[in-house]
Amino acid sequence: MIDKFAVLAGQKDAFTFDFDGEEHLRAIVAGGQGGILLSGHAGNWEAAAQLLGRLNTPVNLVMYDGEDANIKQYLQGAAQKKFEVIFIKKDLSHVFKISAALADNELVCLHADRFLPGNPTLTQEFLGAPALFPEGPFLLALKFRAPVTFVYAFKETATHYQLSATPGRTFNSRQGDTVQTIATDFVASLEVKVRRYPAQWFNYYDFWKTTAS
Repeated sequence: MIDKFAVLAGQKDAFTFDFDGEEHLRAIVAGGQGGILLSGHAGNWEAAAQLLGRLNTPVNLVMYDGEDANIKQYLQGAAQKKFEVIFIKKDLSHVFKISAALADNELVCLHADRFLPGNPTLTQEFLGAPALFPEGPFLLALKFRAPVTFVYAFKETATHYQLSATPGRTFNSRQGDTVQTIATDFVASLEVKVRRYPAQWFNYYDFWKTTAS
């Protein structure tokens, strides 16, 4: 947590980084259609978001409007000139903001491993058992047909992070892709990371509960 706020406060020079797959993100930006970056509550996503600034295109971080008010205020202040925060709203206004961002060739970052009660979910096999994942991020990726990449940042030593990004892939329902297609790919990538960095997976609840409450 200390690292997260240090990076958000602009103190990223206190850490060193390797970025495996940065060329994939640059290719997405060069494509001119924007990009959707999916990740999970694992590692230090804030570190990745800060370093995305060197791609020379605006970065948007999508998060639930129900986040703690103090955290929201801090994020909005610390994120100044770093990345924009798009809050998920019940009136779906966030969808229009995401659409506009992609149309302007911006990057849109979403967590795809948590959901609020009452939100649509889908079931995926994760670490040997079925678990629920939010449908929304995968539905947006399918709807907007922007290149999708899975991005992570994990701590290797006290001051060094390993960032990674997968090659961009555009999903198209006309070619047989579904939200489950995207979810399966994402969950497989998340599982690999969690197995490698189990202590940096930050979901402290019954993740394998198969009924949404």
